[in-house]
Amino acid sequence: MAAAYEVVITDLIDDDLEPEREVLGELARVTALHARSEAELAGRIERADAVILYHELALTEATIGRLERCRVIVRGGVGFDNVDRPFARRRGIPVTNVPDYGTEEVADSALAMLLALGRGVHLANSVLRAGQGDWSYERAVPLLRLRGGVLGLVGLGRIGTAMAMRGKALGMDVAFYDPYKPDGYDKSLGIRRVETLDELLAQSLAVSLHCPLSDETLHLIEVRAIAKMRRGAYLVNTARGGVVDCRALPEALASGQLAGAGIDVLEQEPPRPDDPLLQAWRDPQHPAHHRLILNPHLAWYCREGQRELRRKTAETCRRALLGLPLRNVVN
Repeated sequence: MAAAYEVVITDLIDDDLEPEREVLGELARVTALHARSEAELAGRIERADAVILYHELALTEATIGRLERCRVIVRGGVGFDNVDRPFARRRGIPVTNVPDYGTEEVADSALAMLLALGRGVHLANSVLRAGQGDWSYERAVPLLRLRGGVLGLVGLGRIGTAMAMRGKALGMDVAFYDPYKPDGYDKSLGIRRVETLDELLAQSLAVSLHCPLSDETLHLIEVRAIAKMRRGAYLVNTARGGVVDCRALPEALASGQLAGAGIDVLEQEPPRPDDPLLQAWRDPQHPAHHRLILNPHLAWYCREGQRELRRKTAETCRRALLGLPLRNVVN
């Protein structure tokens, strides 16, 4: 029997589609386009009954306007800034996300970056591998004790909360800034709330970002914000690339304003070869070479988590195709 519906996965996924087919069965035919740009979708997505989108491209009005019978656009992830949600709403197409996937993995990755930077693990390994200086702890001097230091969190959603609990386990003084979080979470978690971002930046030994990307948070951390951080602090971003203006990082690392930075997400992925941050990171003569950790948007990934994510996107498509109520609608 021919499948009644068509589900299209736009990007990222290019394997045998077993998780999606396990969920959708004979209800829908699943096609993975493995596109790297929105332009590659033209002529291949218009007849889709459901669309699954990851993070390697965007769905704008140009594409959404060509969808003839789409019942749902599922963003396979937490962030949804790469979908034109208002236009989809005007077209009557709900957009959903998967807010509960990767919570542990992203928080673990942020913690790993914090420990690698804050304990000098990355710095010592990088400097000694380059043959610079004696085989001595002094290659990482100075380091400050993490216990008792302030871990400043920007955003206290699911992942921010998970990071807060990890910071507490290290004995850090966990503070957060999130103007949209109702009162009381500080008391239930045993952490501190601060009223302004500037206050958080000024007191934090390490700042870890866990907020969505929006007009309000675009380049939230830039030259002026970094200047307000305590000198020699660490910055970790496992949220969305645009939250940090990475053009500010090479100079901040060179001057010592930042002792180190761990960046999992960039505004453009993959970055251009002439990206100033990439060039500083690759230059053995630049301090960023030893004090910057760059990852290719992998904080979310583990084998089990990826399979869970894919099943949840397929389950949302199934609900939409069967006319069942949808959860996690973001438009």
